[in-house]
This record gives sequence, C-alpha cells and structure tokens, in this order.
Amino acid sequence: MVNWPCILKLDGDDELIYLDSEQQLLSECEDLIFSQDDYVIDSQGFSYSISINNANVELINNTQLTVEEVTALIQAHEFSFAEVCLIKIQFVSVSDAIHALKPSD
Repeated sequence: MVNWPCILKLDGDDELIYLDSEQQLLSECEDLIFSQDDYVIDSQGFSYSISINNANVELINNTQLTVEEVTALIQAHEFSFAEVCLIKIQFVSVSDAIHALKPSD
C-alpha cells in the first residue's frame, strides 16, 4: 500500500515531483513519457517502479530507501535550483523529507 504523499524521481533528472495523491500521479502520467528506471518514493521510503498498461498505472514495490538516501535525492534536487545551502538540508524521517517538497499554496 502506497503511503501518500510521494515524490516522483525521473531517471537522469535531479528534479523531483511532489505527488499529493494517486490522482496527482495519474495526472502526471498523462503528461510525461516514462522510463523503466523512473520510480515513486512514498512517505515511508518505499520505492515503486511504474508500470503503465492500457492507460492504467501500477506501482510495483521494489525496496525501501533510508532517510539518508532520500535526503541525498532532495539535496540534488535543491542543488539544481542553487537556492538553498545543501548542508542545511537534513531530515529526521523520510516522511519529513517528502513533506518538505510540498509546494507552497
């Protein structure tokens, strides 16, 4: 079971996409061309590969990432914008890390 919110990690790109819900993932799937190496990371750190069959999106559980691994992804993401001091990016949990990417309303 996927624990929302999640982040979408596209292969070869440091930018991460915050996903608030399954509906938002489905919306992103309409606009993107996926690679077999793209994956979703949920709030508990579980990573899921993405399978699209006949316009249906299926998430297949692969592994669980540590807070350090998720933090490194977020550091690379923020570095691409060059707006935040990377050393200051630290999290206690994967859930905190993913929530930090939520866009401001």
